[in-house]
Amino acid sequence: MIRLGKGESIWDRFTHQRPDLIFDHKNGDEAADSYYKFKEDVRLMKRMGVSFYRFSISWPRILPDGLSNEVNEDGIRYYTELLEELRRNDIKSLVTMYHWDLPQALQDLGGWTNPIIADYFLDYARVLFDSFGELVTAWLTFNEPYSFCRGGYGGLEAPGAAASGLEDYMCGHTVLRAHGMVYNMYKNEYRHKVGAVGITLDFPWFEAATTSIDDQIAAETVRQFNFGWFANPIFSKTGDYPSIMRKRVDSISRRQHFTRSRLPTFTKDEIEMIKGSSDFLGLNHYTTYLVTKNKSKISITPSFEADTGGILSQKAEWPKSNSTWLKVVPWGFRKALNWIKNKYDNPIVFITENGISLERGVTDRRRVNYIDGYLRALHAAILKDKCRVIGYTYWSLIDNFEWTRGYSERFGLYEVDYESPNKTRTPRLSAAYFSRLARDRCLPNMDLTD
Repeated sequence: MIRLGKGESIWDRFTHQRPDLIFDHKNGDEAADSYYKFKEDVRLMKRMGVSFYRFSISWPRILPDGLSNEVNEDGIRYYTELLEELRRNDIKSLVTMYHWDLPQALQDLGGWTNPIIADYFLDYARVLFDSFGELVTAWLTFNEPYSFCRGGYGGLEAPGAAASGLEDYMCGHTVLRAHGMVYNMYKNEYRHKVGAVGITLDFPWFEAATTSIDDQIAAETVRQFNFGWFANPIFSKTGDYPSIMRKRVDSISRRQHFTRSRLPTFTKDEIEMIKGSSDFLGLNHYTTYLVTKNKSKISITPSFEADTGGILSQKAEWPKSNSTWLKVVPWGFRKALNWIKNKYDNPIVFITENGISLERGVTDRRRVNYIDGYLRALHAAILKDKCRVIGYTYWSLIDNFEWTRGYSERFGLYEVDYESPNKTRTPRLSAAYFSRLARDRCLPNMDLTD
């Protein structure tokens, strides 16, 4: 369902043409219907006592073909009404410019593998700053570029390109240039009227599986390939890609008979433009993995996984969620935050996602335990380790469409009945817990049966 002038996105195309790749064969056309129910959702937030709301703007809803010469006024109106409704209810806005829904018209040009998409993203950001700048508290340029470059260009997610070790690096390169360009435009032209600008990166913790030197080195290398890929160019003092990433990809590329490295190279000017291009770090963290050294021989076929030199696993005894990749490991959260503090001179961090998927139902004690455990790890990182974390966002307020998992994984504090005409929202036990947390600003010690 394309609503009120919205253009087609890569996820519209992917879910409609390849429903077999979605767990429940469904799509995000209607989902929880927040497009028409945003006032109800703001009331839920107000009732809970939250002080801010993180949401994303859809590029093809604003620019149907991705280009700034055709602005969809219905899209401008919708987001203006949402932002004004939040302001009326004293809820600040943390707005993501890009959460994976590239206009299909730009994908037809090669998507994020085409360097010109950075210029089109800059044009899009200017439209957002001009239209909503005075209503938005803080901006995030991208959500999880590691995930959408690896998933989208590794064959697993939209747009479904299967070129691991090649196009995923090209995607990341364009995204980093786009981010730096937008930040510098903000700094030079919009700082007086636009809130802070950052980027959200995802960082599961990667723990060495053993105390062996090989596994310790492999774990650090995987951290650099997964998080440092995007964090190092922005938050390090030197800028550019992590040295171990450059060294490994260059070396393996030569062994695979490439005449040039599969990892693109920034110019000196681009390194300087991207370095320091964030007022804060948005951090998504859910889980932890163990890393062992990959002792297999390098294949002639390019592969991001092979480039990292590590093999990932999780312990069977770690508590499970309803997502195969997500196990409950609170201590990894604290370790990830301390690694960031030590690597990047303790930047300001805003937790932009943390949560757990569970089966349907409103008595979600396991979700309460998850939030409580991770928040206690966060509390220790702030109080004892002096990590500069200034905010926490739970993913998510309500159940939603979870990409290739469709509606099978439920993360919401509110359960959504997708079969009801009104997409009824029902508070879970975790909503009561989170409301107490939001109002009291301290970890609740509460009877969850009251």
